[in-house]
Amino acid sequence: MYLSDIFTVPVNLTGLPSLNITCGFSEGLPIGMQMIGKAFCESDIIEIAKIYESDTNYQKKVLELF
Repeated sequence: MYLSDIFTVPVNLTGLPSLNITCGFSEGLPIGMQMIGKAFCESDIIEIAKIYESDTNYQKKVLELF
Protein backbone atom coordinates (compact mmCIF):
# COMPACT_ATOMS: atom_id res chain seq x y z
CA MET A 1 0.00 0.00 0.00
CA TYR A 2 3.05 2.25 -0.22
CA LEU A 3 2.19 5.47 -2.08
CA SER A 4 -1.53 4.64 -1.98
CA ASP A 5 -2.19 8.15 -0.69
CA ILE A 6 0.09 9.98 -3.13
CA PHE A 7 -2.80 11.91 -4.71
CA THR A 8 -4.71 12.71 -1.52
CA VAL A 9 -1.97 14.03 0.78
CA PRO A 10 -1.15 17.19 -1.25
CA VAL A 11 -4.80 18.21 -1.28
CA ASN A 12 -5.10 17.60 2.47
CA LEU A 13 -2.00 19.69 3.14
CA THR A 14 -3.36 22.65 1.15
CA GLY A 15 -6.70 22.54 2.93
CA LEU A 16 -8.68 22.38 -0.29
CA PRO A 17 -12.00 20.52 -0.21
CA SER A 18 -12.04 17.22 -2.05
CA LEU A 19 -14.08 14.05 -2.32
CA ASN A 20 -13.82 10.71 -4.05
CA ILE A 21 -16.56 9.06 -6.04
CA THR A 22 -16.74 5.77 -7.91
CA CYS A 23 -16.32 6.31 -11.65
CA GLY A 24 -16.01 2.77 -12.97
CA PHE A 25 -14.70 -0.73 -12.38
CA SER A 26 -11.59 -2.63 -13.41
CA GLU A 27 -11.37 -6.38 -12.96
CA GLY A 28 -14.42 -6.20 -10.70
CA LEU A 29 -12.92 -3.58 -8.38
CA PRO A 30 -14.11 0.03 -8.12
CA ILE A 31 -12.09 2.89 -9.55
CA GLY A 32 -12.39 6.26 -7.85
CA MET A 33 -12.22 9.80 -9.14
CA GLN A 34 -11.07 12.61 -6.87
CA MET A 35 -12.79 15.97 -7.21
CA ILE A 36 -10.92 18.98 -5.84
CA GLY A 37 -12.60 22.33 -5.29
CA LYS A 38 -11.62 25.89 -4.60
CA ALA A 39 -10.98 26.89 -1.01
CA PHE A 40 -14.20 27.20 1.00
CA CYS A 41 -16.31 25.89 -1.90
CA GLU A 42 -17.23 22.47 -0.52
CA SER A 43 -20.80 22.85 -1.71
CA ASP A 44 -19.65 23.14 -5.35
CA ILE A 45 -17.92 19.76 -5.48
CA ILE A 46 -20.72 18.12 -3.49
CA GLU A 47 -23.24 19.40 -6.04
CA ILE A 48 -21.09 18.22 -8.97
CA ALA A 49 -20.71 14.80 -7.34
CA LYS A 50 -24.48 14.54 -6.80
CA ILE A 51 -25.10 15.33 -10.47
CA TYR A 52 -22.47 12.83 -11.61
CA GLU A 53 -23.87 10.13 -9.33
CA SER A 54 -27.43 10.70 -10.55
CA ASP A 55 -26.30 10.43 -14.20
CA THR A 56 -24.43 7.14 -13.68
CA ASN A 57 -25.29 3.85 -12.04
CA TYR A 58 -21.93 2.92 -10.52
CA GLN A 59 -23.20 3.30 -6.96
CA LYS A 60 -25.89 0.67 -7.65
CA LYS A 61 -23.51 -2.07 -8.72
CA VAL A 62 -23.10 -4.80 -6.12
CA LEU A 63 -19.65 -6.34 -5.94
CA GLU A 64 -19.33 -10.10 -5.68
CA LEU A 65 -16.90 -10.76 -2.85
CA PHE A 66 -16.70 -14.54 -3.11
